[in-house]
Amino acid sequence: MDIRKVKKLIELLEASGIHEIEITEGEERVRISRIPPSAGVPAGTVVWAPSAGSPAPAEVTNPSPTPTPSPPAASAPPSAPEGHLVTSPMVGTFYRASAPQNPPFVDVGQKVKVGDTLCIIEAMKMMNQIQSEHEGTVKAVLAENAASVEYGQPLFVIG
Repeated sequence: MDIRKVKKLIELLEASGIHEIEITEGEERVRISRIPPSAGVPAGTVVWAPSAGSPAPAEVTNPSPTPTPSPPAASAPPSAPEGHLVTSPMVGTFYRASAPQNPPFVDVGQKVKVGDTLCIIEAMKMMNQIQSEHEGTVKAVLAENAASVEYGQPLFVIG
């Protein structure tokens, strides 16, 4: 698995309220988990442990942890825009459009209403339309077209 993808997943995990995410690409699988400070691990530490059959676990830590909590305005800018995080309700293949020649259902900057189709996830030869549960503007598309997605994986940010 590409280290840039792992770093991006870590950034998304830190920017969201999600505590753990597991991604599978072919035979490779990675689980990234935020450990609560009460577990004896310093705050700001993210542990990356590939699943069975993968290389030995590695640890990625925050390069410059601050000894005292800083206000949100003083922290580094988030990697993803703020807003409602739309996550995948299932494992499958993510498609931005209904067919390769068709335009995407939504693009960054487009306004959406509750019930608007955002994408399709193909699971077990079934095409499942994923609809917006919030009204707002699409701030980011976090998944690549025709890529495999996992349950709970961030797909869109709607603000």
